[in-house]
Amino acid sequence: MEYSTAQKLVAEGLGTALLVATVVGSGIMADRLTDDVALALLGNTIPTGAILFVIITLLSPISGAHFNPAVTLAFLTRRDIALPLAVGFVVAQVIGALAGAVVAHAMFTEPLFQMSTTVRTGAPQWLAEVVATFGLVFTILVALKHRAEAIPLLVGLYITAAYWFTASTSFANPAVAIGRAITDTFSGIRPIDVPMFIIAECIGAILAVGLTAWLLREGKE
Repeated sequence: MEYSTAQKLVAEGLGTALLVATVVGSGIMADRLTDDVALALLGNTIPTGAILFVIITLLSPISGAHFNPAVTLAFLTRRDIALPLAVGFVVAQVIGALAGAVVAHAMFTEPLFQMSTTVRTGAPQWLAEVVATFGLVFTILVALKHRAEAIPLLVGLYITAAYWFTASTSFANPAVAIGRAITDTFSGIRPIDVPMFIIAECIGAILAVGLTAWLLREGKE
């Protein structure tokens, strides 16, 4: 079934909103329930991996379930999506991310509009975002070739793991980084730190596209 551009844009915005609402909301809940940072991070991790499985499964038939400008950039680089639609996806994703953060605040009686003061900067954090986004895009592209039906589970599991093996807790998503900049809660990031995260994420996505283009090329040479 072919869906309209409007339907695709709404799917991208809605999916990203649900993702950020889960990231921010579960972070607030975990932080309120425990003073143990490791336990709070676990309480933030599991819902994020779970919601990714749900939203990708439900919305991928409509829009492809990018929910991430870095993923959209990867598909644009591969010429799997037209530039006008890619731009529309990114706009919808950012709007959805901002809306998701505000909704999470509303659910937990937090101020609706706030700016994060959580410092997340420095070369190790930026490298972590390159690695996190590289791994995410690599997972999607290889699975698209060999096990497309497993993408929802693989992405959910990858992000669950990346929360713990990357120094940045794996944002791996420019829209999510923007959404997390407007929450001064457990999952926040200072707005001034967001641009370098976005640059690192885009670099990771492009590196993954380059490697998979070679790795998945068929034929003997």
